[in-house]
Amino acid sequence: MNGSRKYSPEEIADTLRRRIRGGELKPGTKLPTQAALAEEFGVERGAVRQALTSLHTEGLLSNVTKGRPPTVATPPVAVETEPQPTLVGLAPRLEAAFAVPHVRLDAVCLTAETLMLSMDAPMRLIEEGRVRPESVTARIVLPSKEQRLLYPAPADGWGHDEEVDEAVHDRSMTQHEYQINVLSQHFRRLKRRYEIPVTAAFRVVDNTPYSKVYLLNNTEVLLAHYTIGKREEEVDGEPMLLRDASGTRSTLFSFNKEYGARDEQFVDDTQSWFDALWEALEPDYLTV
Repeated sequence: MNGSRKYSPEEIADTLRRRIRGGELKPGTKLPTQAALAEEFGVERGAVRQALTSLHTEGLLSNVTKGRPPTVATPPVAVETEPQPTLVGLAPRLEAAFAVPHVRLDAVCLTAETLMLSMDAPMRLIEEGRVRPESVTARIVLPSKEQRLLYPAPADGWGHDEEVDEAVHDRSMTQHEYQINVLSQHFRRLKRRYEIPVTAAFRVVDNTPYSKVYLLNNTEVLLAHYTIGKREEEVDGEPMLLRDASGTRSTLFSFNKEYGARDEQFVDDTQSWFDALWEALEPDYLTV
């Protein structure tokens, strides 16, 4: 840089930001020391520290501490992209979550379908030897099997025909049990085949979730609202019009602590909400 004038912290941050977003400084690259940056921009170290702090708040830098150069952060998936359908967006976030030593997964869902399908992604990475967590802890909240859900439900509501009500409920619970079993098998496989310490517990609520929430490693919240509509399905061998919820196609929004102070507060508040919900529920419905 031209040493004929001093640069403000904002100008230093702008220059480094352009280098990061332009690919000159790639994720994982260490920046020069604060002393070297101060010499380059012709400023005191305090101005450099302010610039680095701003970039850290934006999620562009990690390890911004005294005594060692910061590192260009690996941006979380979708920080630069539009929200995605849940079945598309969840799998890569689980891959990233399972790349840390101690994995923590909390979830509240209407069904386990999307989580069951998306778990194939981190399982494949583990099978290929590309990641190997030291431990996995999962806490999953689902509706009670005794609960008559708002969806799926007969299109004209519960109570019009007892036999229809029972058929719709039984169909829903059969799918529910299948998804929980497959998901549980994933966790058991991690424990038995790969000898990864796993604790996976399921608890139930006596209501119908309106949204699905995934909390990953206390750093990211993924949130999607169920899309409600009517569709014809086969129930007990007969076509039937149901009011149902789409979870796999619902839009998944990401909130990550690396995105800034607003998201950090949202992640912390959501984690506190989940912890309180979990403690208020009955003992585990199932533990792996």
